[in-house]
Amino acid sequence: MEKKNDIYRYEMMKPFEKKWACYCVPLKAKQENGYDVIMASNMLGYLNPSEIDKSQEESVQLLSDDAFWKSCQHSIEDALGRFEHAGIELPVQKYLYTILLADPQSPYTILSDGYSGDGGIPGYIFGAITPNEYTIGRIPAALAHECNHNVRFQFEKWHDDISLAGMMVTEGLAENYATFIYGEEKLGPWVSKIDMDTLDNYIKPLIRDALDVKGMDNLTSYLYGDEIAKMQGYFPVGLPFCAGYACGYYMIKHYLEKTCKTIIEATLIPTDEILREIEDFWED
Repeated sequence: MEKKNDIYRYEMMKPFEKKWACYCVPLKAKQENGYDVIMASNMLGYLNPSEIDKSQEESVQLLSDDAFWKSCQHSIEDALGRFEHAGIELPVQKYLYTILLADPQSPYTILSDGYSGDGGIPGYIFGAITPNEYTIGRIPAALAHECNHNVRFQFEKWHDDISLAGMMVTEGLAENYATFIYGEEKLGPWVSKIDMDTLDNYIKPLIRDALDVKGMDNLTSYLYGDEIAKMQGYFPVGLPFCAGYACGYYMIKHYLEKTCKTIIEATLIPTDEILREIEDFWED
């Protein structure tokens, strides 16, 4: 088991050490069974290296397919390239990405229909997947979502006291970028699981009253919903899975329609400027 863990640490994750360091996650804990990249990966819903055995052979084969990696590579190059084609010079020029096996038993994997991404640190992108026809067809859109985060956080710096409204802008921009490229049929489950009646009549009133809530400890319940909040030890507020994501998606969609900005232009616009423009979203 330790050999598998060390392969994961020092061969797979070593190139991403700076990304993990941003979250204060070491590649290996100083004490046995301490908090490190193995434990953090498990908490994020990635498959534990020790569980990659004969039972995962089919998943490994699907993940090893050249066409799959070409599709992922194209998605990232295209998503980043659209900004450069629009005349936007990106400060970060080198990008590393990988796709990991997701733990099919993890609640995070189940709630997100078997695929997800992480692109909050410029220059680094993760995808996670339980490989099948559905998830393989959807991971490019998830990667485009993460590329949007990668670009935005090169211009709009992250703050630990970010507000719920700020996070909703960030996630709304990213998912609108994904659907801009791949169409609304590839809308992620973090948005598509919420119907419009629930959004308008239940979610929006609750979130409107919490827009100024700051810090991930306080806004997680609003952004990710009660199920994830309770798993992370936070107080539930009565919201379904990724309610804040869904609200953010339609909030930014409203902004784009109102201002006639392109999603590429909007990605670089400061949060406060976007929020001032869409105060009427809460009156609909």
